[in-house]
Amino acid sequence: MKRDIYTKLSEWKASLQRKPLILQGARQVGKTYIIKAFAKDTYAETLYLNFEEDKRLQSLFQENLSASRILRDIELLYHTKINPHTTLLIFDEIQECQPALNSLKYFQENEPDIHIIAAGSLVGVKLGQTRGFPVGKVNFLKLYPLNFFEFLSAINRSDLRDYLQNIMTSQPINEAIHAELLKILKEYIFVGGMPAVINQYRLNNYSYELARQEQLEIVHSYVLDFAKYAQPFDAIKISRVWNNIPEQLAKDNKKFIFSVIRRGARARDYEYSLQWLMDSGLIYPIENISDVALPLSAHANHEIFKIYLMDVGLLGAMCHLDPMVMLDGNELFTSFKGSLIENYVLQEIKSHLDSPIYYWTSEGQAEVDFLLEHQQTVYPLEVKAGISKKKKSLRLFGGTYPQSPLSRCTAMNLAQDGGILNYPLYLAALFPQRGHGSV
Repeated sequence: MKRDIYTKLSEWKASLQRKPLILQGARQVGKTYIIKAFAKDTYAETLYLNFEEDKRLQSLFQENLSASRILRDIELLYHTKINPHTTLLIFDEIQECQPALNSLKYFQENEPDIHIIAAGSLVGVKLGQTRGFPVGKVNFLKLYPLNFFEFLSAINRSDLRDYLQNIMTSQPINEAIHAELLKILKEYIFVGGMPAVINQYRLNNYSYELARQEQLEIVHSYVLDFAKYAQPFDAIKISRVWNNIPEQLAKDNKKFIFSVIRRGARARDYEYSLQWLMDSGLIYPIENISDVALPLSAHANHEIFKIYLMDVGLLGAMCHLDPMVMLDGNELFTSFKGSLIENYVLQEIKSHLDSPIYYWTSEGQAEVDFLLEHQQTVYPLEVKAGISKKKKSLRLFGGTYPQSPLSRCTAMNLAQDGGILNYPLYLAALFPQRGHGSV
């Protein structure tokens, strides 16, 4: 299954400033698969080391962190030769060995010609708990669930993907093609972007039942991870937050409220749990902004936020939404108070633009779903699940901050409506790169 991150991996390999690479991403988004596929295609030799499966590896990093000594001992243990430039050394599940994480600094300083990619199911959590990690000594990339464009490629509709990615005007798309894309988008929002789910779906005659079964197994495996990798008391709280997210998103006001988890709960009771889920890549917190100015991060309200899941398909599974209800007619675009569509749009933006995303409110009068800073410009995006033409909140934002290009993402066709650009939902991944005047 081809992934867009392949291009970034190729750029990393060719870079003169290349450092050991840490590939981050939630469990089961395909990190190991893409690293091995990349290694097979672009390196003469590959040495794959899994710190969870091979416990002998721990001892190789206990004596000292001399990169040359570690390389020698790995070669002796595995009876192989690690060649600079032509061998890719893969450290998988590296979070199981803290000294191995720290050793990346010494590989960068003393063995820069050795190509290393490190990954792990919960390496983000480990990095969040690690003090003194050598900042500046490694490169980072993030792998997300497949976005809609990648999904099109996975189901053999690369023709549609190529067509969408080459759109350079705001002229409406042919209505028949528009309808076909909305139909496929419904499939994607149900299936989501987890590689195992997509494989089940496409290899079993596009079975929604088998896709849902795979989703529920992934959700269950995450809960088991809470118990495996967190302290018992923390694992209980992490599970409470995780299981409560669909209920929070089902509210008219989707602001995350701790007392919804448990009566009397306060932020400090679940601060660690939220951070753990965020570091693991499972959730996306979106903080509130009411005063818009650059940089946006300086004006975020850390106490008011929403939480979305990293995959819209898993959200639907956790809500036990019936596939036939979701896929029949326009029910998908109106169910669950629009949360599925908001989650989908956020997921699309995150997959190609790794920058903080916020939402805007104005004294209870208006709310714009997403707000981001890109190339010194603030871009607001209002998301509508259906074909509503109401723009009250976006107009109010534009009146207050006239320098910001206004955009909507709806089930309507591509169009420039006055000063507002309407992205069809299946083009959410293009926001805001194309910008006004070019789409």
